[in-house]
Amino acid sequence: MAKMKKAPRPKAETPKGFRDYFGVEVTERADMLHKIAGVYHQYGFDALETSAVETVEALGKFLPDVDRPNEGVFAWQEADEDGAGDWMALRYDLTAPLARVYAQHRNDLPTPYRRYAMGPVWRNEKPGPGRFRQFYQCDADTVGTASMAADAEICAMLADTLEAVGIPRGDYVVRVNNRKVLNGVLEVMGLEEGETRDAVLRTIDKFDKVGEAGVRELLGKGRLDASGAYIEGVGLSDDQAGPVLGFLTSKSDEASETISNVRQAVGGSQMGLEGVQELETIANLLVAQGYEPDRIVIDPSVVRGLGYYTGPVYEAELTFEIHDEKGRKRQFGSVAGGGRYDDLVKRFTGQAVPATGVSIGVDRLLAALREKGRIGGRVEGPVVVTVMDRDRMSDYQAMVAELRQAGIRAEVYLGNPKNFGNQLKYADRRGSPVAVIEGGDEKEKGIVQIKDLVLGAKIAESATLEEWKERPSQFEVPRDQLVAKVKEILDGQGK
Repeated sequence: MAKMKKAPRPKAETPKGFRDYFGVEVTERADMLHKIAGVYHQYGFDALETSAVETVEALGKFLPDVDRPNEGVFAWQEADEDGAGDWMALRYDLTAPLARVYAQHRNDLPTPYRRYAMGPVWRNEKPGPGRFRQFYQCDADTVGTASMAADAEICAMLADTLEAVGIPRGDYVVRVNNRKVLNGVLEVMGLEEGETRDAVLRTIDKFDKVGEAGVRELLGKGRLDASGAYIEGVGLSDDQAGPVLGFLTSKSDEASETISNVRQAVGGSQMGLEGVQELETIANLLVAQGYEPDRIVIDPSVVRGLGYYTGPVYEAELTFEIHDEKGRKRQFGSVAGGGRYDDLVKRFTGQAVPATGVSIGVDRLLAALREKGRIGGRVEGPVVVTVMDRDRMSDYQAMVAELRQAGIRAEVYLGNPKNFGNQLKYADRRGSPVAVIEGGDEKEKGIVQIKDLVLGAKIAESATLEEWKERPSQFEVPRDQLVAKVKEILDGQGK
């Protein structure tokens, strides 16, 4: 009888496009989510947690690829009695689930309905540097009102949120535009729905990268990019391209002047003029709340969601410089965006339901704070109570309990206690600020040794013998003063 082959061991590796998050990364993200939720809650938004799985039918035409329901999203078909059931998919954003929830529960929800949601979303797209198939989003949306006050509020809340997580004024700007204005400009140009119109929109979206001259070339015959490759242009004449360039260059330091310039750019387009009026209303509401152009600015170059947004659109951009993988300076760029989408709920109800909202990319925002050195410092580990006598584990557990009851993060060393040096190495690897030592002699005398590991490391780096003697990093205190001394050391470390 042939000998059966053993099944190969599985490879211990993360799937392509995914990654694992450890200790401090998880803690930093949880802290950021808490701060963001605090601002959303302060603005009167209620939390909502939806299923990670939706039917492909519910996700609808806003799937990344509507012709292939298992492309762009992680999807599968459930088997029913006939062998072919509904297509299901992991959510690719938090807005599509909101539309389904509102349509399903609208009779039980207040109108307007203000909700925020946080959690992972999944995109079945090609991964790249810093681009993963699973990432976190933080959304806030108002469903059921067409008032521009809702859009102004979202912009103000976005600015407040950035400051709450550690991005100061001067390092960010929230830019606001309106799709109706953009459509009005295209109407003035005589461009109907089609490939040329889409090409113009894509070209407008490149304004920040290539500037006025670059857009002019791309709207015309084309241009050479930085690599020397020739990029075909849209093929518009100078007269046709004029309204687009006038629109893109209409931004001014004063919102009123920008709006006046935009009004000229849309000419007699009724849709365009409606969009201008909405921008003017938003600008006035923001000024009334104290949000000046150094925080929120009307910017005609913002283009988002070509087939998605129906009115105001906004984008939060970090303005400080970073170095890319080749050492070149560049701005960090966008970390959040959103806008008004009045057609999404209509798919379920048949009736237009106005809605507006914003989504923050948590992972990009965390990366920005790390880049600025505002997070990502020393890992704050627990106080470690070492074990000198394994038969006295109850004594050590009693110490840990006292520390925890005082609000101090602490643990007992649960490895092999035979080698005391290994216990201190463990504490160092955990980033522990303090180690507690109680051997038989200390127990008999009613004392404990408390080692300041942070100070000890600093002394070991540079101190002379005399300095080491003058600045001891280990303290002997009565057992009943354990908690007080540990608190004193942690306070001195700035914990």
